[in-house]
Amino acid sequence: MNDNNINKGLRKQLVSLLKNKGIIDIDVLNALDNVPRQWFMESGLTSHAYEDKAFPIGEGQTISQPYTVAYQSQLLKVKSGDKVLEIGTGSGYQTCVLIELGCKVFTIERQRLLFKRAELLFKKLKWKPKKIIFGDGTKGLKNNSPYDAIIVTAGTPELPTDLLSQLKIGGRLVIPIGKNEQIMTRYIRVSKNEFNKETFGSFRFVPLLKDKV
Repeated sequence: MNDNNINKGLRKQLVSLLKNKGIIDIDVLNALDNVPRQWFMESGLTSHAYEDKAFPIGEGQTISQPYTVAYQSQLLKVKSGDKVLEIGTGSGYQTCVLIELGCKVFTIERQRLLFKRAELLFKKLKWKPKKIIFGDGTKGLKNNSPYDAIIVTAGTPELPTDLLSQLKIGGRLVIPIGKNEQIMTRYIRVSKNEFNKETFGSFRFVPLLKDKV
């Protein structure tokens, strides 16, 4: 797939913008510099790939703003070899950023069309998730748990408790919680029944929907 010098230059400009907006994790910045965002966008929108904005990808869903992708990735605090569960494959862009960071990614998508599209796209790319599943992400993926980190890329009014139970001790869950707008929230599992909760400001996500399959 084509990734010309113009796109590479635009990516570097985007990375510089993200630095100025407070993204400090060098590995995350390098990952966004190495994953061509235009490959995950609808054909009529690829010229806008390096604007720091969300864009539609069909089925009422979006490819997240690069800043949001970087911000969530930074909060996850992953290292190479970590097992990560992603709730909401969407375009596959966040998935590939996590794989570029060295993660073993299990990803769930509940929209059939987006699932099929991402599945086909992954076959063309060097970034391969360990597993892509069509299903209800609010239930997690217990058979492959526990996870070093879980990322939720859609907003939910309440915490899906199944996800907490699938974290390792020391594992991190990053999830936007709220109705009209969401508060980015990180839970860290410190023991079998104890979790530390931190909040990190307001965002707007498409809604996380359950029990659709």
